[in-house]
Amino acid sequence: MSAVSPARTPTPPPPSPGREIARIAVPVSLEFTLMLVLNFVNQVVVGALGATAIAAVGFASSLTFIVIVTLGALGSSVSILVARASGAGRRSDMNTSVGAALLLASVLTAIVSVPLVLFAPQLLHLTGASDGVAAAGSTYLRLTSLALVPAVLGAVLSGVMRSLGHARSPMVATFVTVVLNTLLGYALVFGVGPLPRLGVAGAGWATLVTAVLKTAILLAQLYSRGRLATWALPRHAAQWRAVLGPLFVLAVPLGITELAWSGGTFLYNVVFQRLGDEALAAAQIVNTLEGVFIVGSLGLMSATTALVGRALGRGDAPGAVSWVQRLLRTGLQTGAAFGLLFALSALLLGVLFGRAGADVQHLAAIGILINAAFQVVKVRNMIVGAGILPSGNDTGGVIMGDVIGAFVVGLPLAVLLGLYTPLGVTGVFLARVIEECVKMAVFAWRAGRLRWDVLAAEQSAVQAG
Repeated sequence: MSAVSPARTPTPPPPSPGREIARIAVPVSLEFTLMLVLNFVNQVVVGALGATAIAAVGFASSLTFIVIVTLGALGSSVSILVARASGAGRRSDMNTSVGAALLLASVLTAIVSVPLVLFAPQLLHLTGASDGVAAAGSTYLRLTSLALVPAVLGAVLSGVMRSLGHARSPMVATFVTVVLNTLLGYALVFGVGPLPRLGVAGAGWATLVTAVLKTAILLAQLYSRGRLATWALPRHAAQWRAVLGPLFVLAVPLGITELAWSGGTFLYNVVFQRLGDEALAAAQIVNTLEGVFIVGSLGLMSATTALVGRALGRGDAPGAVSWVQRLLRTGLQTGAAFGLLFALSALLLGVLFGRAGADVQHLAAIGILINAAFQVVKVRNMIVGAGILPSGNDTGGVIMGDVIGAFVVGLPLAVLLGLYTPLGVTGVFLARVIEECVKMAVFAWRAGRLRWDVLAAEQSAVQAG
């Protein structure tokens, strides 16, 4: 990180910075752990239907995932603006930013969802799904596409509450809906009691119902009696420009980088599909299990956005630098610990995915061990790419790292090693971790160019104005 101005005396961190980090990071990590445990349980449930069912759910989910993370960038951008406004005490600006972001997210997501709902089978075939995967996944894709609007709104609302220091509220909403999704999904997949046996489509119905419920809970948590925020929209054209300008300055580059990242993830799945349904099923198992463990560090991204943003909102550059250094050290520790647990999960594949077949389990074990060895690198990239660089207004650096890592290095290497060498599936897994190493180098270079003192001075000028 660049040096800060010597003219200012560094503001000391709070009495217990570790506790302050944990207050935000732990609930967020628990929330995402619940979400990914749900995904994991769904994989196990669907896995009882065979390898093709696993591949179908994973392939369809990777399409909707692109939309969720790309438009979810609105949540990331508004959370940065909310953190700065909260640190500066500008409640009115915060309210209009949140209202505008929710309205914009609703409209954009609805537009994108229409072709996914109407042309689900064609899109699956067009993007490389086998006949069996497309047949099993079409209805699931339609249903989860209908869930996109509440899912994106949920991402925006959760980001806002974390920046306001209420990270436990979205965790509670997630806990309620995860329990319901698990029970409803199992009942609809296998037909429990009076409910019909819907197979893979049952998991899609459960996702749709619980996504709507979660968004309703989050809206009540944020707006009920004006406890955290008051519903407001910009009143005239000049105010709309004042709100949407900063929102788009952050959201568009973040959306591009999320599109690059999620699109790259989908293209890796296309490569896995070229190697067969078993290869794709193994990749989905690896991704699901890795998600369960990497979320132990995921809350550090939200902690970075909130803590660094509040420091900048107060015009405190040294405080922002102090938080950055602490969060990176914490990420090193959590990445190593959860990476070890991820590696040990390979021992449970026979128990959890016995019906997927021995070949799928063997390929998944290889992928788990390769990815677990680089968990520290992935955690650092999350903190820097999704927290530090956007908080420092360097969204261009995030785009550069993701594009170079995935499209210049990772995906070409995956095609080469996976399809044209004896490494096969192992080669694709290796290409993905090499991509992360390249991203780490790019992110480190860009982070070293940040000028926290300049950015803090700009925020001080906004507050004074």
